[in-house]
Amino acid sequence: MTEVVLRGIASLADVRRWLYTPWTLVVLIPLLVLALDPEHLGSIMSSAFKALYGTAPIIAIAVFLIALLKATGAENLVARAFVGRQASMIVLAAFVGGLAPFCSCEVIPFIAGLLAVGVPLAPVMAFWLSSPLIDPPALLITAGALGWDYAIAKTIAAVGVGLAGGFVTAALGRRPLFQDVLRDREGGGCSSGCGKPFSGEVHWAFWDETERRRTFRTEAIANGLFLLKWLSLAYLLEALLIRYVPAQLIGSIVGGDGLGAIVIGAFVGAPAYLNGYAAPALVAGLIEQGMSSGAAMAFLVAGAISSVPAMAAVWSLVRWPVFGTYLTLGIAGAVTSGILFQFWV
Repeated sequence: MTEVVLRGIASLADVRRWLYTPWTLVVLIPLLVLALDPEHLGSIMSSAFKALYGTAPIIAIAVFLIALLKATGAENLVARAFVGRQASMIVLAAFVGGLAPFCSCEVIPFIAGLLAVGVPLAPVMAFWLSSPLIDPPALLITAGALGWDYAIAKTIAAVGVGLAGGFVTAALGRRPLFQDVLRDREGGGCSSGCGKPFSGEVHWAFWDETERRRTFRTEAIANGLFLLKWLSLAYLLEALLIRYVPAQLIGSIVGGDGLGAIVIGAFVGAPAYLNGYAAPALVAGLIEQGMSSGAAMAFLVAGAISSVPAMAAVWSLVRWPVFGTYLTLGIAGAVTSGILFQFWV
């Protein structure tokens, strides 16, 4: 009898744990839209699915690489490659991030893999901050919608924010709050604090050892589900913003000149941003409605780094001190970029 009761309690605990995960919101959001606005359910789900489908190859590659690194022991090589070269890696990460074709959500799988194998937080933060801001297609789209002055300035901002964020994080990294970066979860390398890597030489033919095959399978499943649930939620939130937050409302909030408009542009850009390809056209319309050039740049920078979908994905991966640092650096970088651009143009 006692055993049955204990099993029942364990089952209830499992159900409660599941209800507290993003899967609950992934299920509830479409149901709420169906109940309150069924006419737009199809377009919202289609937008979220297309975004997730476009990210699927990135997720698959990242999951495979994380599992491969764990199963072969090659994560030790990756970690050793960053030892003693933090400053140079921050610079490299900021410049590479400025050219990487990833948005705030798409970069999450790669950040998860880097942190999982022990890459220092500072260069990861530099890459994390700079990567969503610009890439070759976004550069051309921004130039077409807003002009080359905005496109070039946003590229400079991407590298500058990445460099500043990396070196600030390096200084903060000595504090106890930044010693334990990843959130705990059961299984998987993205944010699991348990499980030691294989020691010794790298064994690439991992399939010929039972333990390594098991590690590969466990890591692939755990990381795949982890990234799938959070990116599904992130893209659902993005689809809701596109549907229900009108551009006119944003324009009425961030219109005007001066430092206040730039600061407001940065804070409004975080929740109202769409994506790197849609945002320039939106900002072009906002400029016609009275948004200043500095506020527009702050909107572009803050939105790319700290939009609601991006923040949801970041929160899923790291503990609150790192999340708070990421968000603060993003907003500060956006305000600074807006002020400098206001004087430049």
